Amino acid sequence: MRLMTWNIQWGRGADGRVDLARTVAAIRAAGEFDVICLQEVACNFPGLAGGACEDEPAHFAAAFPGHEAVFAAGMDVPDGAGGRARFGNLLLSRLPLGQVFRHLLPAPADPDFPAMQRVCLEAVVTTARGPLRVLSTHLEYYSRRQRRAQIEALRALQAEAAGLAAAPAAGKESNPAFAAWPRPASAIVCGDFNCEPGSAEHVLMQAPIGAGVPGWRDAWGVVAPGAPHAPSVGLHGADWPDRAYCCDFFFVTEDLAPRVRALRVEAETAASDHQPVVLELDD
Repeated sequence: MRLMTWNIQWGRGADGRVDLARTVAAIRAAGEFDVICLQEVACNFPGLAGGACEDEPAHFAAAFPGHEAVFAAGMDVPDGAGGRARFGNLLLSRLPLGQVFRHLLPAPADPDFPAMQRVCLEAVVTTARGPLRVLSTHLEYYSRRQRRAQIEALRALQAEAAGLAAAPAAGKESNPAFAAWPRPASAIVCGDFNCEPGSAEHVLMQAPIGAGVPGWRDAWGVVAPGAPHAPSVGLHGADWPDRAYCCDFFFVTEDLAPRVRALRVEAETAASDHQPVVLELDD
């Protein structure tokens, strides 16, 4: 099973130019994927540098017709012309999709910093080994208080899913809206966490959650224990950042760690200010 996570910066490359065809080409050049998780995907959003109010979810859905596309907007605001402007995360899956959840993440007041509403997109995919949850997110950059609250929310989501998997709700035959759908404890969460390896947030993300709840493990630490993370930003001279480091991660639940085969950063492309990160699991 192969997955990609990538903050595409609405298709804006290190050269400042928005080119969605270039973004698509970079994804295809990295190989075939069962699940593609993209962050900073825009839909009819005016004012983004280099952008022209593209419908990016539709563009990527058309570019990958063998994948089902689901979009979660963190920002959903008027576009100033009678429509809506949306900004968030897109998930493309060629594995069958079950339940899909769009979790708005907490943003406690922190008035000294700019902020935007953040979201976590969760989808249950059907694999050869059964259902698996895949979550894609993008945490707050400026406010450490908000970022920490968002990590606590991701930990709470894992506790909730594990509890429901252990004690699922009863169905109701007369109403299909109450049908029982799988939502397993086994999961992968990926995206731009806007924190660095070893930071307080990175440590908190991997702290034990509770009895019977498989916690999160950084997949890099599984494949390369003790080795510095490969940088995922700052490689190609974009206007941000001014140094290379890692802030894009895959975390897997503890039960999935033995299945992690490989994790790598696709360092060659300059189609965003971030690099794609690729995870491979044994089927």
